[in-house]
Amino acid sequence: MNKNRKILYLDDEFLNLRLFEMTFSKNHTVLTASDGIEGLEVLAVNPEIAIVISDMKMPNMNGYEFVTRAKEKYPNIMFAILSGYEITEELSVAMKKGVISKYFNKPFNVREIEAFLANSGE
Repeated sequence: MNKNRKILYLDDEFLNLRLFEMTFSKNHTVLTASDGIEGLEVLAVNPEIAIVISDMKMPNMNGYEFVTRAKEKYPNIMFAILSGYEITEELSVAMKKGVISKYFNKPFNVREIEAFLANSGE
């Protein structure tokens, strides 16, 4: 497992950001952002980010909007969505087109996300 690989996690809830960071920073370098605008800023100054996992429901820009915008600028990054809601038609289409690689349900399953991170390309 590559500790130097950077992962960006977006969520508008502070506790979720800290929980994700504490859980996954043992094996990965985890950066966080509280919304899509901040997420785009973090991506702009961290070109080595390999994987982004974004919450779906956030203010200013939802996860789908963020991923769509970010994927245009950073096509080599792998994107996933994490949500407490059912998968929508737009997310289903985005997954079929390869814009989104994986969909996770909240509360997140540590083993499921760790398997995704471990099996994602370096």
